[in-house]
Amino acid sequence: MYDEEAFLALSGLQHFAFCRRQWALIHIENQWAENYRTVDGALMHEKAHDADARESRGDLLVVRGMRVRSFALGVSGACDVVEFRRGASGVPLPEKDGLWQPYPVEYKRGKPKTEDADLLQLCCQAMCLEEMLCCEIPTGALYYGEPRRRLVVSITEALRQRVCDSLAEMHQLAARGHTPKVRPTKACNACSLKELCLPALLRKRDVQTYLMSALEESV
Repeated sequence: MYDEEAFLALSGLQHFAFCRRQWALIHIENQWAENYRTVDGALMHEKAHDADARESRGDLLVVRGMRVRSFALGVSGACDVVEFRRGASGVPLPEKDGLWQPYPVEYKRGKPKTEDADLLQLCCQAMCLEEMLCCEIPTGALYYGEPRRRLVVSITEALRQRVCDSLAEMHQLAARGHTPKVRPTKACNACSLKELCLPALLRKRDVQTYLMSALEESV
């Protein structure tokens, strides 16, 4: 169990899965830069996180911007949307009859990705909800803005283990205040932190060599 002071941002799990260095620059060094993708994604999440836009339609209750946390994982954050569907399983809700099954829905810009960063973030949200509500959540969904449709995701044991392993590594790096070295890929070109990370430069020389060279040139 983690103390709240050691909680990490749940949203950082996606950054970490995409690039460990990107995650450290944002969540350890507190650096950030915008590009078209980050602005577009922020606008989508602004609508999804409208906590006042709660909807109730028969056997469906839609809650937006729901805060979640897990002491076992040491994370906290917010779900874009949690749908509660009345049925044979789930949890009781105030002023509602019957049982309601939680179903997290994470909103993403663009298209479904080949890597599993989005899957891990959604799985972590489900694990937080399970701990908070004392229930089981077998599925959730990712909504992608470009095709405008949902991708149903099974919250498997393999996915859960990857969430646990990733967060354990993240906590270790955060405790050390360590930013991993760059590992350049094609995805670097789309990263908003490209100018802060300098992947092309650091691919050729390590930081110490670069700094020594810069000092020699300034003498």
